Amino acid sequence: MFNMIAITVLLFIISLLMITKGADWFVESAVSISEKSGIPKVIVGATIVSFATTSPEFAVSATAALLGHTDMTVGNAVGSVTCNIGLILGSVLAVKAASVDVESFIRKGFFMALAGITLIVVSLDQHISKTDGIILLIIFVGFLYYNYKLQRAIFDGPEKVERVPLNEMRRDIVYFLIGAILVVIGSRIMVNSGIELARIVGIPEMIISLTLVAFGTSLPEFITAISSTMKGHQDLSIGNIIGANTMDITLILGVCAQIASLEILGQSTSYDFPAMLVFIFLLLMFGVTKKRLERWEGAFMVVLYGLYVAGLMMWYA
Repeated sequence: MFNMIAITVLLFIISLLMITKGADWFVESAVSISEKSGIPKVIVGATIVSFATTSPEFAVSATAALLGHTDMTVGNAVGSVTCNIGLILGSVLAVKAASVDVESFIRKGFFMALAGITLIVVSLDQHISKTDGIILLIIFVGFLYYNYKLQRAIFDGPEKVERVPLNEMRRDIVYFLIGAILVVIGSRIMVNSGIELARIVGIPEMIISLTLVAFGTSLPEFITAISSTMKGHQDLSIGNIIGANTMDITLILGVCAQIASLEILGQSTSYDFPAMLVFIFLLLMFGVTKKRLERWEGAFMVVLYGLYVAGLMMWYA
């Protein structure tokens, strides 16, 4: 038993090192691609970076759906949204306040809020069917189309931005891919080792998926947000989290619903989904006031997330 715990802890530490170094390359190359291509970092964060950082959630949720563990599929996706806003973004903001481009923030936040509300509506019958999944995927396509149109407007507008040839970004692209691979693989190892440690002390699977698995698969967003903040690129981390949350709900649950019908527990409809929506609207409300996200607002979201987890343990563990 001791050897098993020791190996699991060692894997956990190795995965953390992989994620840390991978995220460093990941953010640096993403910012470099943004500057060379002329695409604003908030757009890069909401699309390219979000695709890469949500891949652990997608892999875990899709695998769980294939194996029939739909509780983990839903818990991981919804728990990641709550974790992204409450713990990850909240922690980053508690350290350093961030300015907000209100117009862009509201438009991207609209898709995130629409995704959350739609999820609750389609779940009223206690399951997410293939048709419900298609509805979520339509919102995802709309989100992608909006970002595509925004990018075209930048390149084709009155003040056209000159594109840098692709071969001049080859090194950045290589480091971006290597960094993304390290982050994704490291996150997967950390999730597996974390779950094994949690099972040793007897934590229920649903609680694991909403907390440990959600945090583990959200580690790319967490490390990316920390790295972006330390390097002075908070607009990248905010755009990444908004984009990741939209994808967690629409892309991941939309695709997983095509794999298997996702049953929704009473706990989700009465506690987890409302909590997710509270965090979404809290972030939007804080972002549009004073055109800033203040440190105290970040600290408040962290405390609220702590209360949410405490409620899970108290009422559902």
